[in-house]
Amino acid sequence: MKMKNSWLFKLLGAFLLIIVLGGLVTSLLTSRATLSAFNLYTTRSGQIWAQRLAPYLVEYYQLNDSWKSVNIFLEGSSMTSSLQHQGMMGQGNGKGSGQGLSTDNSMMGALGQRLVLTDQLGMVIYDSLDEYTGILLTPVEIKKGIPILADNKSVGTLLITPGSLAASTSLANEFQVSVRRAIIGSALIAGLTALALGIFLFFQITAPMRKLRKAASAIADGDLTQRVEIRGEDEFAQLGETFNQMAANLSLAELHRQHLMADVAHELRTPLTAIQGTVEGMQDGVLPCDSDQLNALLAETTLLNRLIEDLRLLSLAETNQLKLLRQPVEVNGLINQIIERIQPQARLKEIHLDFSLQEGLPSLQLDPDRVTQILNNLITNALRYTTKNGSILISTTQQTPTSPVTISVTDTGTGITSQDLAHVFDRFYRADKSRSRASGGSGLGLAIVKELVEAHGGSIKVESPVYKTEAHPGYGTRFVMQFPLSQQ
Repeated sequence: MKMKNSWLFKLLGAFLLIIVLGGLVTSLLTSRATLSAFNLYTTRSGQIWAQRLAPYLVEYYQLNDSWKSVNIFLEGSSMTSSLQHQGMMGQGNGKGSGQGLSTDNSMMGALGQRLVLTDQLGMVIYDSLDEYTGILLTPVEIKKGIPILADNKSVGTLLITPGSLAASTSLANEFQVSVRRAIIGSALIAGLTALALGIFLFFQITAPMRKLRKAASAIADGDLTQRVEIRGEDEFAQLGETFNQMAANLSLAELHRQHLMADVAHELRTPLTAIQGTVEGMQDGVLPCDSDQLNALLAETTLLNRLIEDLRLLSLAETNQLKLLRQPVEVNGLINQIIERIQPQARLKEIHLDFSLQEGLPSLQLDPDRVTQILNNLITNALRYTTKNGSILISTTQQTPTSPVTISVTDTGTGITSQDLAHVFDRFYRADKSRSRASGGSGLGLAIVKELVEAHGGSIKVESPVYKTEAHPGYGTRFVMQFPLSQQ
């Protein structure tokens, strides 16, 4: 429950943080954009008014050949009458038409605008608010106005701007406040929506996690049959698939463990029972305590010791704890030595043991004792299942100078059925169920071979034809091993 609350708080907190940050950024950018747009609007609006007033000022300058007494003209009734005639002033404003363009009663004042006129040098010669009169404007400020051209010569500049700083910002401030209120209201609505949506998404998103946690807890308690339902193809579905695969592997490993314990108990029980029976027979006087009985006891203890040693070796190999004493090994020479030692056994069983070794193979970094154990096991196994007058062939090949070296052991024995072929490397597995340990081994030999080959970085596979006839005898079983040139 603590974990669930933590996830919920983190998810909702992230949503709210995003909304707050988004609202702040949006408010800041909107305020700046609003102020900029408002200033641009007032500037363009002033230029439009200035363009309408400019012709009257041009006419005044041409008549007087100077700006002398222009303030009287701008504030006088003649200018007002002209503007009223052109429809630039509203009617019925309660101030009368003869008031001129004075600061308080003019159309500019009513609209919160100020009128600024400069001479050709940029010096202010008229300011309706009488603040900038006599001040030289900057080129940037002059660019906001409309030039007064008399006979294609600039004689001054007319600027119409907001009447005062308060007047220029009041509308913008009101609009910005309105926008901020809208943003805050939207943020609050979005926050409440995010809370509701976050809670809904939390339970939707974490539903697979809760199922996975429940299944994992069940597996931790020993129930390896637990699986999670997989929907979709997203990351949670992939996690569920991985979990199911892990659970299946654990279940299979547990099944193998149980079988291994049963197999080990069975394999150990047989020699121990024989030893116990022989010793009890000697104690009861049923069996004589002579060399024959002692030899039988020695054979059983030898078999028991070999079985224990095979289990130890297999355990070390499976857990990557088996130490290999690697050294450069000339594979063909090692195979010749092994064949020379086993040849008498083959002749005794009237089986032809032959080899086909490719020349020029590179030396491999191998543990010669373990490779000898591998080949001895495979050849001995082939001798066991090859009938009289059969043959066994050991061969080495390499396709290219950089490809792995292949070693194969092929016999003409009875072969392996397709059902048994997939289990030949399993522990305690015997393809011929009728064979005993004495004639068929402990069932660990091929499992040890596989682990030793893979410990060298190699691979092994087994082949056996499905059909064999007298006309096409083919071969019985072929074990193919590959050892890479560079091994870790």
